[in-house]
Order: sequence, then structure tokens, then C-alpha cells
Amino acid sequence: MHPTPPSFFERLNAWLRQSVTIKLLSLAILMLLLLIPASMVENLIAERAQTRDQATAEVSAKWGGPQQLTGPVLVLPYRRLERDDKNRLLETTAYACFLPDTLAVTGTLAPEKRRRGIYDVVVYRSQLQVSGSFNTASLADWNLPAADIRWNEAFVAVGLSDMKGIRTGLSLRWNGAAYPFEPGVASPDALPAASAPQFGTLADETRQLERYASAAVSIDVTPAGGAATEAMSARVPLPDAAALQARHRFSFALDLNGSSALFFAPLGRETRVHLSAPWPDPSFAGAFLPRARTVSAQGFTADWQVLHLNRSYPQRWRTADYRPQIDGSTFGTRLIVPVDEYQKNMRAAKYALLPITLTFLIFFFVEVLNRRRIHPFQYILVGLALIIFYTLLLAFSEHMAFNVAYLLAGAAIIGLVTAYAASIFRRRQLTLVTAGVLVLVYGFVFVVLQLQDYALLIGSLGLLGVLATVMLLSRRIDWYAPPAPADDSAT
Repeated sequence: MHPTPPSFFERLNAWLRQSVTIKLLSLAILMLLLLIPASMVENLIAERAQTRDQATAEVSAKWGGPQQLTGPVLVLPYRRLERDDKNRLLETTAYACFLPDTLAVTGTLAPEKRRRGIYDVVVYRSQLQVSGSFNTASLADWNLPAADIRWNEAFVAVGLSDMKGIRTGLSLRWNGAAYPFEPGVASPDALPAASAPQFGTLADETRQLERYASAAVSIDVTPAGGAATEAMSARVPLPDAAALQARHRFSFALDLNGSSALFFAPLGRETRVHLSAPWPDPSFAGAFLPRARTVSAQGFTADWQVLHLNRSYPQRWRTADYRPQIDGSTFGTRLIVPVDEYQKNMRAAKYALLPITLTFLIFFFVEVLNRRRIHPFQYILVGLALIIFYTLLLAFSEHMAFNVAYLLAGAAIIGLVTAYAASIFRRRQLTLVTAGVLVLVYGFVFVVLQLQDYALLIGSLGLLGVLATVMLLSRRIDWYAPPAPADDSAT
């Protein structure tokens, strides 16, 4: 009795099971599907970075946020008459504002780390000595009637990003006499338009990793969009125009709490700032870099010198006509925590396709060249194990150094996949090859993560080597040969 010839569907099923082309297509589809959990891992990394940002914001809200000193500004109110839309004459108050000729700030910062959950937040206490002089204030070319000027209401205004950071009472030394500062100013227009220092959050830096490859290179100060600068003022004696044009020396001491950053506005015709702190990881940011600086393991010192010609706003103005925007000229330092586990985690996750592809290729070549049939479900299990590596890496790196976390997560996943491969291949040589390739892959990714300037070069050379290896191995495959029966003993 002749055997019944296989039906069309039986032949199709056999071809689908044994076709090398179909196997490659199915593996490609599986790898694309595994990119879905890989992208979920990237979202998880960004969420953890956002949680750290929230912890930083909570501590800063109670201690004092990033600080920016704006001022001092000498302000002289005067009466101004203007007509409304019904041609009625109205009396309003305008302000003549004068910036100092010299402005010098000498400061020391005492940083410390506060703990919020598992996160470190940098705060500081600063001691600032501010001094300078007003030399060239004049109303001569403004043609203001003498009767309209309110000499007895003259005051000095100082802006500060977060007033709750002030630790002690303040008084202004004006020509040797002390005048107390009071909160607020008669009009917000008396100070230049300024906003509190704003920086890209850690979550933003993590998402923008393609532009900012290193955590040590932080996103710079944002010129606008932050909270408006708060202010304080002190009344000073200016009896007449002659007194206004005289030389006036000022000084005040500021004991200030803040967090993360300390910035200054260069309002003087010549502005000099000297900062020092026992902090080894400063990031000098803003419109101007220090002219001189020293950074060591014991701390840093930095000196800035900015001229009025280096900025775009004048030394005096009237609020009825003009109000300068100074955010684009501020400068200072950030006290960064050199912990970049989230950026490195995100960079590692972007290489997820590489270990998945190479591991699947190992299994594919074993299946084709050694007649070991491997079920798609087994590929899926191996792929999920490779994805779990990134969640392990993220979890470990929040509690220990990134390099140690990478070693532990890599050892766990390489051990798991190698043990599973041993149960599938049942040949020691193939198992050792699989383990070796995994060690090389994760080692290669680790090296690329440590590099900045040469990451693209090393990565490209590595991919070239991988492609050459695949070409070498695939030359033994006869892609058009009829399918040979597979060895089912391994399944």
C-alpha cells in the first residue's frame, strides 16, 4: 500500500517550520516586539529621574531654592503727569533707577547634602559681602522738574530669588550709616526684570540625552520662565540733586540659605565676584565664565569680572520708558552631585537592540548549523531576560555605584541566559560560546558607556566587527538548499 502523499497544508507547514528565511523573518518580528518593553524601560528611567527631581524640589522649598542676587539699584521716585484716553490729566509715580559704578561680591559657600528617601539633595549656606559705590547718578538730561522729585522717598532695592533663605536681619551701610532693609519695593518696576535661576531637570536631561551626552555637562541656565525675583529695600538720604551726584559707598552682609545654584546679575559698571566653597564638583554656568578658577578635591575658588559693555542694558533708566531684562547676563555656579546613574541607564537602554540581536543570532546559527530546533517561545524568554537586565541595572544603580550595579546586573543575566542555553543546546562548547559572546557584548556596551569623545568611533568599529563575524559564519549556510530534518532532541 502506497503512503498517502502529504497534502498542500502539510507541505506548507513543513516548509514554514524548516525554512531559514521564515526563521529569520520571525526572529526579526520578535526583536521588533521586544523593543516595546525596551521603550517601557526608558520611560521607567525617566520616571525615576522625575521622582528624584521631586525630592530635590521638596527639600529646596523648605530650605531655600537656587538663589540669584540682583542689585543693588538706587531708586528715586518722581511725579509724572500723563493724559488718559479721555484727555484727562492724571498724576502717577515713576522711578528713576541707577545702577552702581562698582559692585564687588565676596562669598563663601558651605554646602551639605540632605537626604530625601534614597536621593541626595545639595543645599548650602552662603556668607556674602556686597560692596560698591554710586558715582555718576544724574538727572540733568531728563528735564525733570525739581518740584516733582520726591527726594525723601529715595531707596536702594535688592532682588533675591527666594527671600525665605535669608537667615539674619539685614541693614545697608550707606556712607557709613546703617539703614535697615524691609521686604518689598514700592513698585516691581524699580528693579530690572529678572527670574529665579531655572535649570533643566534631571528628567529633562535624561530625555534629552541625544544632545547632552554627559551628566557632567549640565543644561545651562534658562533665561526666562522661572518665578519672578523677590525684593527688599532700604530708605537712604538723598536731599537734593547735588547729593545724588556725590559719591556714595554702600555695603551689606548677606547670610543666605540656598540649594543647587548661586547666581549674580552684573549690574555694576564693573562687577567683580569671588566665590569659594569646599565642593569639588562645581559647574560654572550662565553668560560669563570665571576669569580665574581653581578646582581640586578640596574645593574650588572662582573670580569673575564683568564690564557694563559686556551686557546690553544701560546704567540708568526711567520706569515709564524702559525696564531692562537681565536674565541673559546672569552668571554663577551650580553645585552638582556627580551621580549620573539615570543618564547612564538611559544610554545603556538605547543599546538594548544590540545584545538582543547578537544573542538571537547565536541561537539562530546554533539552530541552523547544528540542527538544534529552538521554539519561538524560547527566543521570547531569552529576549525578556535581556530586557530585565535594564530594570536590574536601574534598581541596583540607585543604591550603589553604577559600575558595580552594571557588574551585578550583567552577571545575573549572563548566568541566567547561559544556564537556559545549556538546557537547550546540551553541548558544553555551544554553551561556553554563548556565555563568551554575552560577556563580550555587555563588556562592549560598558566600555562605550564610559567613553564620551570616542563613543561613536568605538561603537562603529564594534558594529563593523559584529557584521564581519556574521558574514563569516553565514557563508556556511546554503540559503537555497532544501530544508534538512532538524534534531528535535533539544526541544
